[in-house]
Amino acid sequence: MKVLIIQQKMIGDVLTSSILFEAIKTKYPDYELHYLINSHTYPVVEDHPHVDEFKFFTPNIEKSKLALFAFAMHLRKENYDIVIDVYSKFSSNLFSLFSGAKARISKHKWYTSFLYTNTYKDAKTPKTNAGLAIENRLQLLSALNIPQENPIRPKIYLKETEKTYAKNALTANDIDLNKPLYMIGVLGSNPSKTYPFEYMATVIDGIIEQQPEAQILFNYIPKQEKDAKTIYKFCKASTQQHIYLNIYGKSLREFLAITSFCNAVIGNEGGAINMAKALNVPTFTIFSPWIDKSIWSVFDDGKTHVSVHLQDYKNEYYQNVKKYKILKTKTEAMYKVFSPIFFNTKFKSFLKILN
Repeated sequence: MKVLIIQQKMIGDVLTSSILFEAIKTKYPDYELHYLINSHTYPVVEDHPHVDEFKFFTPNIEKSKLALFAFAMHLRKENYDIVIDVYSKFSSNLFSLFSGAKARISKHKWYTSFLYTNTYKDAKTPKTNAGLAIENRLQLLSALNIPQENPIRPKIYLKETEKTYAKNALTANDIDLNKPLYMIGVLGSNPSKTYPFEYMATVIDGIIEQQPEAQILFNYIPKQEKDAKTIYKFCKASTQQHIYLNIYGKSLREFLAITSFCNAVIGNEGGAINMAKALNVPTFTIFSPWIDKSIWSVFDDGKTHVSVHLQDYKNEYYQNVKKYKILKTKTEAMYKVFSPIFFNTKFKSFLKILN
């Protein structure tokens, strides 16, 4: 059997959906599995042992209707038996329909369900600490009679050469790998997912207060450099001495390799946290007030993977709220309420467990 899994979205989504490959290969080792992803997300699934071939949705395909149609025809020629469309977007609807696959599986949307042979509604309450992002993906495999009782953890596969390069880069920049090393996700993917700068600086100060020998790295992309430096300036002078702003991955794979040497990744919920978990690096996640924690608190255990959300402390703000997204316009005000003092004890316990 030949299977195409489509996941066109962000890095965290592509990484999380990679669990489907391990689940399928475990039960059906002879199945040929292809993964259709946005080209820029490839580094998080590079060298994945359960993916036989990658199909890349490039910016050129996205911008051109002619290129989009040509790509759909290319997929049709692959003669897939099964297509699993994780998010059911417009382009993935097109690819699923044109594939000609007898079995087409996706999440249920009332306006696209007729395009698929099997659809599944997202659950609203998680059954395990895997979180809904994992559980709702695994239910897409129900049509293949694949059990879901033991949720699979996403994994990232690094080469030894990549690890060696990262280790040498860290030591060459005076990082002592015998002392605590923390990667801080100082900025979210956008302002509505970014903890206030002053509050983030307070969190970072707390690390050095508790662990005076700790070393701090910032995770940010080039266009965020100005904001990253602003957060640095909000930190105490004594904390700044422990921050290495010049150390960062020049590519996503370099970032992953550097992260693999960290004692924890701490900061805004997003791709960096998901990647850290896939590298078995402990995490402390600060959720945006308008994001549903039950979806992306993947495998949180309250010890090595801890997350905090305004709702944990001010549940009254969420009374009668049916969809978290309606709170997005109130993000700034809600973030101001979400002071680090709320989770200070939990954060201290997290750092203590790492020692």
